[in-house]
Amino acid sequence: MTKPAQEWQVRGLLKTTAEFFLSKGVDEARLGAELLLAHVLKMARLDLYLQHERPVYPDELERFRELCRQRLGGRPLQYITGEQWFYGLPFHVDRRVLIPRPETELLVEFALELLESDGASASGVPRILDAGTGSGCIALTMAIRMPTLQAVGIDVSLEALEVARTNAERHGAGDRVSFAVGDMTDPLFSPPGAPFDMLVSNPPYIPESEWAGLQPEVRDHEPKLALTVPVGMECYRALAAMAGRLLRPGGRIALEIHADGAGGVVELLEEAGMLDIVVKKDYAGLNRIVQGRLPR
Repeated sequence: MTKPAQEWQVRGLLKTTAEFFLSKGVDEARLGAELLLAHVLKMARLDLYLQHERPVYPDELERFRELCRQRLGGRPLQYITGEQWFYGLPFHVDRRVLIPRPETELLVEFALELLESDGASASGVPRILDAGTGSGCIALTMAIRMPTLQAVGIDVSLEALEVARTNAERHGAGDRVSFAVGDMTDPLFSPPGAPFDMLVSNPPYIPESEWAGLQPEVRDHEPKLALTVPVGMECYRALAAMAGRLLRPGGRIALEIHADGAGGVVELLEEAGMLDIVVKKDYAGLNRIVQGRLPR
């Protein structure tokens, strides 16, 4: 990017930046260039192409270059722009929370299908507990997509709960989704609002022994607390054990899992007396979701 600032237009700047990112081995080079420039220019990505001859002014160019330097340093795009789209909705994210992944969208989709197939709870208002809520994307998305639903999101991180509440305010869902501090691995864990119709969770499941081997973009930027546990199964064991007192009779549990952990999680749900246990695969054909149901 050596042209004088006044000579840059959107189209040329995107092309040059994408090529530069690609030469440096940056993942999703074109997408990254688009998202960063759209963020600086306060445009939607589509508008970059509708206004491809728009000049990029010196102050905009300097800001764009600064964001590009951050991206070259490995900082995730979502933390640079402060936003990640999830299930068609925008969520604020920063280093306090895990970046929502497409696999978790499958968890939300499956959980909504289960609630719809079960019908309303006895009170006529489905209630869910989102354990390890992080940004709040699971609880908030389910509440937005199912307008009668009420949700409680819990997390051990007070900082993560600040982000979740910001997202609830952004989406106008604060009257139906509440958040509270809580440790799902604590045997005395007692969230407000029980019993629930569903317990849904994407808990930490990466063993601490694998932390050093993770991709630098994850290891150096995303919160370790949201990703790792000492061995790998602690959260699943705790959630399965407490399902009987947190869920109503016939209530469901839906969990995102490590691709290699399906057998262990299924065994834990069986030991907890769960019925109708199902393992669902993700887009790559890997085991990704396990669900079960309490006896009625």
